[in-house]
Amino acid sequence: MSDEKILKADDYVEPRCVLCDEPYGAEPQVKSIPQQRIIAKMDEYMSRRDYAGAERHLLYWLEEARLGRDQRGELLVRNELIGHYRKTGQREEAFAQIEAALALLDGMDYEGSISAGTTYVNAATACSAFDENERALTLFEKARKVYEKASGTKAELLGGLYNNMALTCVALGRYEEAGELYGKALEEMKQVPGGELEQAITYLNMADAANAQLGPEQAESLVSEYLDKAQLLLDETQAPRDGYYAFVCEKCAPTFSYYGYFLAAQELTDRAEQIYARVGRE
Repeated sequence: MSDEKILKADDYVEPRCVLCDEPYGAEPQVKSIPQQRIIAKMDEYMSRRDYAGAERHLLYWLEEARLGRDQRGELLVRNELIGHYRKTGQREEAFAQIEAALALLDGMDYEGSISAGTTYVNAATACSAFDENERALTLFEKARKVYEKASGTKAELLGGLYNNMALTCVALGRYEEAGELYGKALEEMKQVPGGELEQAITYLNMADAANAQLGPEQAESLVSEYLDKAQLLLDETQAPRDGYYAFVCEKCAPTFSYYGYFLAAQELTDRAEQIYARVGRE
């Protein structure tokens, strides 16, 4: 047979696009971003309090996910950005990521998935942080339906949901609901290794709720009880003394200081600084 009659690849394969390296007319392939590596690197940035580096890191991978048509990866990065902008107080940027993440969910047919629940929680927590409490509560309710219905929901996810939802209820003056949710949060976090940190945060939130509901004088004994429990949990936790532990100490210190626990507040601040300094040298 003559070589001229043998079909060659050039005869039937479409030329590739120089931008995406896919044959013209072909359905573009999904190019997944490395989710676990992204989260691990994010933890490194946060352990050093390098917020600018964390943002650059996330924005880079957001663009990679979009270019690679990796919607699952894009959703993960947008969730991380929501949390990042909440922590750094960037309202406009946080809400831009919330709207983008929720729109992405609608197009992915993820209704009822754990990923959807987590996105609702992250969006709600940011809304609450920026005083959009009514919207936050609506999103928390959506997350609650997902988490409580799904059989694979981890205790730490439920604990985080209940704690943050309770904060929003307190902001709206719905103290009875908040009390029930804080109780649920404590029960869930008892099941989590190292969950003492989140339990401590919940007890401090409970102190604030009692103070808001009853007033300083009537709430004094309850506040002291909750602060003592929180301090014990932070002191005796089996959680590693890493960047996250430092972050929790730093987050809790102002509450202890507000209620007159100045030595405890200073101890927590010192612990956090020592950990950050150590991590920075590693």
